[in-house]
Amino acid sequence: MHRRAAVLSFLCALFLVLGGFPASGQQAPLQGFDGYVNTALRDWDVPGLAVSVVKDGKVVFSKGYGLRKVGESAPVDEHTLLSIGSISKSFTAVALGMLVDEGKLSWDDPVSQYLPYFQLHDPYVTRELTIRDLLVHRVGLPQVCGGILWYGSDYSREDVLKRLRYIKPVSSFRSTFAYQSVTYMAAGEVIRAVTGKSWDDFIRERIFTPLGMNASNSLYSDLKKAKNLALPHVRTDGKPVAIAYRDSDALGPGGSIVSSVHDMARYMQLLLAEGAFGEKKLYSENVARELFTPQMLVPNRPSSKPELKALNTRFSAYGFGWFLREYRGRTVVSHTGGMDGMSAIVMLVPEEKLGITVLSHQDGGIFYAMALRVLDAYLGATPTDWAGLLLKFRGEGEQKAKEAETALVAARAQGTKPSLELGRYAGSYRDRMYGDLSIAQENGKLVLKFSHSPALTADLEHWQYDTFRIHWRDPMPFPKGFLTFSLDAKGKLKGFTFDQPSLLDVNFDELTVERIPEVR
Repeated sequence: MHRRAAVLSFLCALFLVLGGFPASGQQAPLQGFDGYVNTALRDWDVPGLAVSVVKDGKVVFSKGYGLRKVGESAPVDEHTLLSIGSISKSFTAVALGMLVDEGKLSWDDPVSQYLPYFQLHDPYVTRELTIRDLLVHRVGLPQVCGGILWYGSDYSREDVLKRLRYIKPVSSFRSTFAYQSVTYMAAGEVIRAVTGKSWDDFIRERIFTPLGMNASNSLYSDLKKAKNLALPHVRTDGKPVAIAYRDSDALGPGGSIVSSVHDMARYMQLLLAEGAFGEKKLYSENVARELFTPQMLVPNRPSSKPELKALNTRFSAYGFGWFLREYRGRTVVSHTGGMDGMSAIVMLVPEEKLGITVLSHQDGGIFYAMALRVLDAYLGATPTDWAGLLLKFRGEGEQKAKEAETALVAARAQGTKPSLELGRYAGSYRDRMYGDLSIAQENGKLVLKFSHSPALTADLEHWQYDTFRIHWRDPMPFPKGFLTFSLDAKGKLKGFTFDQPSLLDVNFDELTVERIPEVR
């Protein structure tokens, strides 16, 4: 998932104890941690979160805090399910490593050998693209592209991949790191092509079951059956509000797994033991090294804020499904995950045999603050109030957003009207990559609809000239953008463009929307 996803998104992304139990008591180095979490939950006004810690091969802490749903009494415990979002990518890489061990594929096999239907805009890239390229985000596509094809849509994984050929590259092949989910979708489809099993079945049989991750799942149909499930929460009018899970089956290998800190602790034990779990050996040391080896450099942008100096790193890179960076003299292997109303992180310090998972069910930086608090405790660093710092920065960001909105309203041209009568804007439209969209007139107003994505339905409010403000109907508090209609020299409607901030991985700049001529 998410939301969200390069190393710097940790800062940009920059919840009471009611359930669970500490595996070995509230002792050093986590003495006082319960109080810290409870204070942070209150200050951030977040329903709940869960934390697990693995040290020296053992689960030393596994506990839930707060509530599964605001306003209700069911607690979050160590078995409560929450989305892990883009941390799912690491499962995809592990699954491919198992197939490498079995000699069924190689990291550097051409993707076209397994997915002949998968084509990118440049035929050369299509021909040369390898499985390794898919895993390290270097195919030349724009950052987190193609999200509009899978987010809340009815397109299948194969449907999504077939449509990526319409997205033009923004950099040369293998030259630039640009984080993706769709390339991991392709990697998961390679698993299906090689084994005849879906990615979902493969990771359940080869990872979940051997590790005893009995509650974890990746399919929306399984999620609906879960009983110990925390709902996603978003901030509406400054308060947490529960929303429903969205069907993310299409995303699958790039971010659809839902798990618990209990289950994720077992996964961390596997990773820190280089593929071993008890008497089982799920993958080889060779594969383990590849997973955590820097494969692609990631742009390193130090923070200018003095309070965040400790987060500045000497290097930043990507392995197979993992970011790698330096923190307080150690190499930290980590990944965040974000889906609607949920955030997660896994941090591993292999040389310390330390692993930390934090799962939370509200967007925001509290998950990262808790992980850093635990990490500092085990590294012997002076405690930093990361929760307080990140909360302060969130407040500053919200204030800047309010000021920007005020300036936007002030700059609005007054007294203008659309070039055409509203009814003439209604009709059928099409983007070559996405497919059909429509504008309808309902109760004297225009309504935008994406044919394959019910989530992307919006009311259009006239703003100025031929520009309309977009008010999305989805319960997710999407930012309001703009839609501008274009006319030719004869006043004939040609299409429209978006000026819309990204929604998760949905980048509206990828769309070129044209009017479909009416049949007379």
